Amino acid sequence: MSENNINIKGKVLEIQRMSTEDGPGIRTSIFMKGCGLSCSWCHNPESISFKSELQWLKPNCISCEICIITCSHNALSLTENGILINRDNCIACGECVEECPSAALEIMGQDTGVSELVEEVLKDRSYFEKSDGGVTISGGEPALQAGFVTELLKKLKQAGIHTAIDTCGFSSKESYEKILPYVDLVLFDIKEINPEKHTVFTGKSNKRIFENLLYISEYIKNNNKELWVRTPIIPDATATDENILGIGNFIAENSIYTTKWELCAFNNLCNDKYERLGRKWDFEKFGLLEPETMEHFTAIAQKSGVNPEIVISSGSLKTEKQYETDNNKGKDNSNEPAPVDYCKITGLLD
Repeated sequence: MSENNINIKGKVLEIQRMSTEDGPGIRTSIFMKGCGLSCSWCHNPESISFKSELQWLKPNCISCEICIITCSHNALSLTENGILINRDNCIACGECVEECPSAALEIMGQDTGVSELVEEVLKDRSYFEKSDGGVTISGGEPALQAGFVTELLKKLKQAGIHTAIDTCGFSSKESYEKILPYVDLVLFDIKEINPEKHTVFTGKSNKRIFENLLYISEYIKNNNKELWVRTPIIPDATATDENILGIGNFIAENSIYTTKWELCAFNNLCNDKYERLGRKWDFEKFGLLEPETMEHFTAIAQKSGVNPEIVISSGSLKTEKQYETDNNKGKDNSNEPAPVDYCKITGLLD
């Protein structure tokens, strides 16, 4: 390994422990910063930009204005709605974060070295070993930091850890050529079959994505690895019969070497992320999907030409009590339980 590779750093958003949604077993997920797509429904909007970003945590703020006094770039002000961040002026230097007495400000995206990151995630080795879990590199888009991610995966494989990447497929073929030798599982998102709609929803065509899927599928087949395809079911976007049928037809007709096609139910739990970034979320009006909706799209997928046994659905869905809430909005529902997970995943440790 060259000196440059030893010292290479990546822009890491966060480390999420005890995950059961990003591969087999109990996993530690590393979220990278930066993505080539800008999905209008994105559940991790803080991961889209490649730059470090400042966010304000309203519940922690005591309106002391120390951050405003500290900021040397005139990027912060206090309004009736709380701290306002001028994104044009803010360089995410972290001065305000260090001085804030109530931890109401946070920098998202830190430059991190390979060795220190490996040391951190290996603290969870006992969980991986007991559950047949491992580490998943997610994002954002990990393939856009291919040099760093490749070195990270190398170190993890040397430590005997099961590895996975979660990719949207929008990167160069060369990036995947670097990464794939050190990956046991690829989680590949296919969001929309129609190129025009994909461009509207994500800002980019899906041509490169499908080209990469074909390449990755062939690599997986020839190298004894595993591929899972995942499709988000988004109201007013990907949740159409034509889309699910089209994706299934593509998988079947091109003999995509996948052992799972997971339909992931839309959730509305990320609206506060948009608020912290000072953005409006186009999908905030939608609630959790109804069980019947996911059953419908699961049935469509199973009849699309793929092996029906590989089709699964996952995600929290609307409960009967939430139906009542929708119809009786004047009632006090503060003591209602959280949504129940109706995951139909079989063979996973969910």
